[in-house]
Amino acid sequence: MRRLASILIAVFFIVLAEGFYTAPLARDVKDVQYEVLSPWAEVDPIAFRGISPRLETLAGKKIGLFVNFKRAAKPMAAAVEKRLKEKFPTCETSIFESREPNVTETETKNREKFAAWVKEMDAVVAMVGD
Repeated sequence: MRRLASILIAVFFIVLAEGFYTAPLARDVKDVQYEVLSPWAEVDPIAFRGISPRLETLAGKKIGLFVNFKRAAKPMAAAVEKRLKEKFPTCETSIFESREPNVTETETKNREKFAAWVKEMDAVVAMVGD
């Protein structure tokens, strides 16, 4: 008997609750508008190109060390330079230091100087001091 009473009370409250609750979209379905967005990003018009071919050895090569404006970049370049000289004593290193944030070849104020430096190098290692 208690079980039946519990079920009847539960059903009563469910029916009562349905009368008070109406879904927000149920009332205004005619006024709803959807905007469909594409999941694809804008396509970059510049075609991809592969990475530069790897050097077989660094012996006798000119290695550029590009140092960005972050605090740890300079000590990192010094450590890399030291290790390169230990492992490949005949390689030359050259450091290009930039004090501008977000430097690329096209954005730097010293674009001509940077481009000339890169052309002299056989390989370049970028130091991002984070």
